[in-house]
Amino acid sequence: MSEPITLLLVDDEPLVRKGFRAILEAEPGLEVVGEASDGDEVEARVDLLHPDVVLMDVRMPRMNGLEATARLMARGEPSPRVLILTTFESDDFVYEALRIGADGFVLKRVEPEELVRAIETVARSDVLLYPSAIRRLATSARPSGAPATARGDALASAGLSEREQDVLRLVARGLSNGEIAGELVVSVETVKSHVASMLAKLGVRDRTQAVIRAYESGFIPRG
Repeated sequence: MSEPITLLLVDDEPLVRKGFRAILEAEPGLEVVGEASDGDEVEARVDLLHPDVVLMDVRMPRMNGLEATARLMARGEPSPRVLILTTFESDDFVYEALRIGADGFVLKRVEPEELVRAIETVARSDVLLYPSAIRRLATSARPSGAPATARGDALASAGLSEREQDVLRLVARGLSNGEIAGELVVSVETVKSHVASMLAKLGVRDRTQAVIRAYESGFIPRG
């Protein structure tokens, strides 16, 4: 029997945490190891509990989920997967959290089965969570950081091979490693190698960041 996915719940509303805990503790493959009531508690809880996935509320009074996620990503060490909890899918905070390293997001009104699937997806990290929603966010988000031309040059200068570019396009469609292997008629291990190389060249931690980089650079059209 495989080890359960361990979870840290971060939300400033006790009733929300209680509701999510009740849902998740009913799942045999999941284990809630702790809670935090604000973003400024997250690092200490992560250091103490070592969760696989942090369910992070995006809006909290002292430190929001965006800043808490940024602090986890800046630590320069293996960090847990971060799944953003949000009330509004179009929230700019959600897109920015994905840009800096969050692995996906779910709406707080999500059905229990979909929440469990989202957690399992980000924990497995071999498929993009909600690719169509990420495309919509990328299309509607206000530009941030460098101008579009500079962002495009940055992706071009990464020197992706033609096969790595193919893999990036398929990742953006939400295909798993196995599905990409079928599309390209190669082994899953070959796909894993291409994905790892593509992420390293782009200087990103996961598929979500790679796809956002691809949209922002114009490599994949936003429309």
